[in-house]
Amino acid sequence: MTDVRSAAPALRQSSEKTATTASGYGMLLVALLAIVAAGVALSQIDRIADWIVITTLLVAIVVELFVLCGFYLLQPNQAAVITLFGDYQGTDRTTGLRWAMPWLIKKKVSVRANNIISERIKVNDLRGNPIEMAAQVVWRVTDTAQALFDVDDYKAFVNVQIEAAVRTIGSRYPYDDFEHQEVTLRGNHDQVGTELRGELIERLRVAGITVDECGFTHLAYAQEIAGAMLRRQQAQAVVAARQTLVEGAVGMVEMALAQLSAKDVVHLDDERRAAMVSNLMVVLCGERDTQPVVNTGSLYQ
Repeated sequence: MTDVRSAAPALRQSSEKTATTASGYGMLLVALLAIVAAGVALSQIDRIADWIVITTLLVAIVVELFVLCGFYLLQPNQAAVITLFGDYQGTDRTTGLRWAMPWLIKKKVSVRANNIISERIKVNDLRGNPIEMAAQVVWRVTDTAQALFDVDDYKAFVNVQIEAAVRTIGSRYPYDDFEHQEVTLRGNHDQVGTELRGELIERLRVAGITVDECGFTHLAYAQEIAGAMLRRQQAQAVVAARQTLVEGAVGMVEMALAQLSAKDVVHLDDERRAAMVSNLMVVLCGERDTQPVVNTGSLYQ
């Protein structure tokens, strides 16, 4: 039985090569000489035979049209992909006025840096929480042959792959970790951005495109869980603050009892020690100012 996948032809990967072209300034001189020749022939129309004048004019017109049809202009960071009847002949990256055979097709491709901000998309993170993400990507064409011949529309291809890469990275990590024990999208922005760039470079290599810089421009919980997550963060913050407060209060109580015993200020039994610890903890951990009660009797009244 024949495997259908093995029978399918493999994608032929294109590769950029240098095209054979000429400087346009030399051919511009040829065009000027053709104009001069036609002018000289017309000025000598009474002195030479008519067939010589007509032949000279026809040759000058043909040369002029031939030369003018081959001109094209390349600006900095711009390339021209040259084809002959659909066959790739090469790429010209030399800036300025250029010239190639008139029957060659020249398609200009920008190799400048392009900046794009993707649409906000909803992604489920590693824990299944819906989050909203958007990325900013700086990309440019490095291989013009791959960009034109290996994908249908390389600009649309970039947009689709950016969305796919953002979804992949977003589902690979949790949005946040309240225990700070693992890599998260919010807490490790630079590391995740570097991984996103690597993912995009790998995806866009088939189109001859590289990524110079990328990062997240929007990262937040989706609206349906944003309120619940905010309350959770507030609760976590309150618990952390209380924990710090209690740890500090316990240390202060321990220090107070140790100094009272060391300086022989007062001798307390276990019951009175427990009462003093309770009172000190209430004073130190209370959210309101305490109201002191003055005891005018003995310690045990």
